[in-house]
Amino acid sequence: MTAQHQSSLARFTGDANPYGGGDPYADHRSADFPFTQYANLADRQLGAGVIAANDEFFAQRENLLLPERAEFDPEHFGHKGKIMDGWETRRRRGASAEHPWPTADDHDWALVRLGAPGVVRGIVIDTAHFRGNYPQAVSVEGASVPGSPSPEELLADDVKWTTLVPRTAVGGHAANGFAVDVEQRITHLRVNQHPDGGIARLRVYGEVVPDPRWLSVLGTFDVVALENGGQVEDASNLFYSPATNTIQPGRSRKMDDGWETRRRRDQGHDWIRYQLVARSEVRAIEIDTAYLKGNSAGWASVSVRDGVDGEWVEVLPRTRLQPDTNHRFVLAGPSVGTHARVDIFPDGGISRLRLFGSLTEEGAARLAARHQELGG
Repeated sequence: MTAQHQSSLARFTGDANPYGGGDPYADHRSADFPFTQYANLADRQLGAGVIAANDEFFAQRENLLLPERAEFDPEHFGHKGKIMDGWETRRRRGASAEHPWPTADDHDWALVRLGAPGVVRGIVIDTAHFRGNYPQAVSVEGASVPGSPSPEELLADDVKWTTLVPRTAVGGHAANGFAVDVEQRITHLRVNQHPDGGIARLRVYGEVVPDPRWLSVLGTFDVVALENGGQVEDASNLFYSPATNTIQPGRSRKMDDGWETRRRRDQGHDWIRYQLVARSEVRAIEIDTAYLKGNSAGWASVSVRDGVDGEWVEVLPRTRLQPDTNHRFVLAGPSVGTHARVDIFPDGGISRLRLFGSLTEEGAARLAARHQELGG
């Protein structure tokens, strides 16, 4: 992490006030971190998981990746004590009565498999509701390990771990953000808390870097999908939900699992602009309005652009959409591009956009070069 990044982010240290009743988030400390524009690589929808932890006495490690913010119930106790919505370890002790304190090296750890390997741009370690039982400091390491390694394989001596977040003091009941400046493809994280304590949520923001060999074998695939390396560059409106939802895996499961804009009161329209995984030939399109029943877009069109300075070419003209319906369109011929845009009229939302095609020879070469450059 550069000194410039370090100084530009909010820093929270020390205890929060004890819970005094009312809204537990009223005094939660947070900030707008610039890297949250990127996708959450630790999203369960992408396949992320907390695969091991050395201790989870008070609260389970899996809570770290839950998509919703942590909840707090002051009356919720179990056989082991207060039940917290996060990952919480027992209090560490020293070796003897003469030395009852943990050593400087004592720490707890959790191993996290990213849902999609990629370059990490920022990490948020949220200690929500951990007011006096949060870690004194945290650190995060990343590794690139192919296949589906077991926890034992990840902890082996031959695995190279790179520091993404150095040991840094954090605050209780706060969203602690860290910018990451490591140009390396990461598949797994080791999250450390020093010496013990609790973390409510973990978010890992970055850019997906897919395996070009896998995409090559697939042949035809979704060239805008988040898991394949597609990205949302910008959108006209994000009032109700993020545009990145439209390129998440699988079908939408509820209304807010898509993209919905506020109601327009003018003669304009809304749009999302995407960057494809690489230069591709698009042959078919899916636009899904699942769970958007009284608020789906009325019409939609799709355009493709070849290069950042290329002209937008409409490949799907403005077409009527039905509520709560998956629409499929086969193009008359392949359209080559690096970027895509979906325009909806006049407002409303869609749940998913799929652009099926394959990489061009140039696109495949560039993707393979970047994968190699990042240590994939």
